[in-house]
Amino acid sequence: MNLATDIWAKVLELMQPDMTTTTIHTWFDDATAVALEEDRFVLYSPTRFKRDIIATRYVPFIQKALHELFSTDFDVVVLTEGELDTYQQPAKSSFLPGTEEYTFERFVVGSSNKFAHAAARAVADNPGHSYNPLFIYGESGLGKTHLLYAIAHTIHNNHPDYKVVYIKGDTFTNELIQAIREGRNSEFREKYRGADVFLMDDVQFIAGRDSTQEEMFHTFNTLYELKKQIVFTSDRPPKEMLRLEDRLKTRFEWGLLADIQPPDYETRMAIIKNKAIRMGVELPEFLLQLIAENITANVRQIEGTVNKIMAYQDLMGDLVDKETVVRAVKDMFKEKSDIVPTAEVIIDEVCKFYNIEPVVLKGQGRAKDISMARQIAMYLIRRMTNLSLKEIGKEFEGRDHTTVLHSIERIEDLSKNDPEKAEIIKDITANINIRYE
Repeated sequence: MNLATDIWAKVLELMQPDMTTTTIHTWFDDATAVALEEDRFVLYSPTRFKRDIIATRYVPFIQKALHELFSTDFDVVVLTEGELDTYQQPAKSSFLPGTEEYTFERFVVGSSNKFAHAAARAVADNPGHSYNPLFIYGESGLGKTHLLYAIAHTIHNNHPDYKVVYIKGDTFTNELIQAIREGRNSEFREKYRGADVFLMDDVQFIAGRDSTQEEMFHTFNTLYELKKQIVFTSDRPPKEMLRLEDRLKTRFEWGLLADIQPPDYETRMAIIKNKAIRMGVELPEFLLQLIAENITANVRQIEGTVNKIMAYQDLMGDLVDKETVVRAVKDMFKEKSDIVPTAEVIIDEVCKFYNIEPVVLKGQGRAKDISMARQIAMYLIRRMTNLSLKEIGKEFEGRDHTTVLHSIERIEDLSKNDPEKAEIIKDITANINIRYE
């Protein structure tokens, strides 16, 4: 399948109401699509005269049709004789490899994310001057990381000499611990305090970690005083990070707070349509509606569902009809709600949060942090799986069910009466759920 050719056929069809059949035949019969890139559509016209007419008169019509297909804007480039042979698609950048598709052009804007998108765009276009720091928050899977990467790529393209640093909150903590162990504190500080643009994803994971918060405080101050751009993302606003030091809460709120809400129906439809067409497939209207009506809160799940449908159609081919596709899609929705994490995954995420080894968590250690982590693990396994008290005990070197029950009851009490412990449980639960998205 030639994606650019298929899209060009749809563009011609969409332009028909705006111009006569004669006009289309005259100027576009021998025009061919060359490529669909990140933010531009490339055409070829065999004569310079026709190329000039298309470029001066009809590019707005082509752009309008492309916007209708993708819900985003494209530049249109028309090549002619002698230019096609020298045309080369830009090579993929080695900057943040694997994230090239996360651009502003591919971010579908709707009422739920318009403000965050505009703020991110302003920061990317004028780093260090517009909204510093920028703090984007919202639930998992709504596009925060997409915007962060889009900022990074835009700044890198506009200012290739800038040092752009992207890091996740938990990775920042792990790197700091490693640097302290190996005596590389100066190297660690130079890496982050020497950045021209500092982007941290999931900053909520530094909360409650004293050494990490101390390091972040001084890193923030250094970058801010030098007017370097700082951008954070989180699943909640700073004031709701109960374990975050007040001095950091204050600094995170110095600039602009921008939230992202779950996409509305129209935005979900645009996301699904955009994803499908970029994959070279036009989904029928009933299927677009089915997905948009059933997946309402998470952009990542919407895209994952479209990917599964594409795979289903590739495998089944001509055997796919409306009834079988509807059944398959409904099965996908059911699968998502029926996913149960394993005890192993829960234990792994608790260990990552507390920076301890699973063998230590499962063992007999009675240190305060280890005991608390063990009890939280038991509580989450009971809450998120179907394991019995006896089965949970087996995961922890055969502890009896009364010990497990006591641990669960203690954490239940703390989750109701200790806001900081409730926040820890929320963070670990979010990390567990992300592994199944």
